[in-house]
Amino acid sequence: MVEKSHTAGWWPNVYEPLRQMGEKVADWFAPRSEASVLEDCYEINVELPGVKAEDVDIAMQDNSLVVRGEKRSERKETGQSFYFSEREYGTFQRAFRLPPDADADTIDAEFGDGVLRLKIGKKSPTKPAARKIEIRQS
Repeated sequence: MVEKSHTAGWWPNVYEPLRQMGEKVADWFAPRSEASVLEDCYEINVELPGVKAEDVDIAMQDNSLVVRGEKRSERKETGQSFYFSEREYGTFQRAFRLPPDADADTIDAEFGDGVLRLKIGKKSPTKPAARKIEIRQS
């Protein structure tokens, strides 16, 4: 009779708390982004690999451009134990405060190759209207 080793099944159990912690952290993540300024607009690029365009929502809120959405997990764990997973799943949100000369009415959004590209036009500089000041006589 061959005796089963007590250590044969312990290896996956050691990583179970780490896997559960990873699932909790992955419930919310903030995607990487970059912002730049061009002569006629501002540009914000947000990395969203594995996210579908229909799972992204963009809105203006209190002079901030808010990008939120969800990266859905397609992983099935039938008969497979993960020792670790560095992939992120869950909801996300990023808010970008716009500069005073940003024109919130001219925001253009394009999504492709896992990158959301946002272009925000600049308002034309307005010259203050000239106004004549009356002089009062005392």
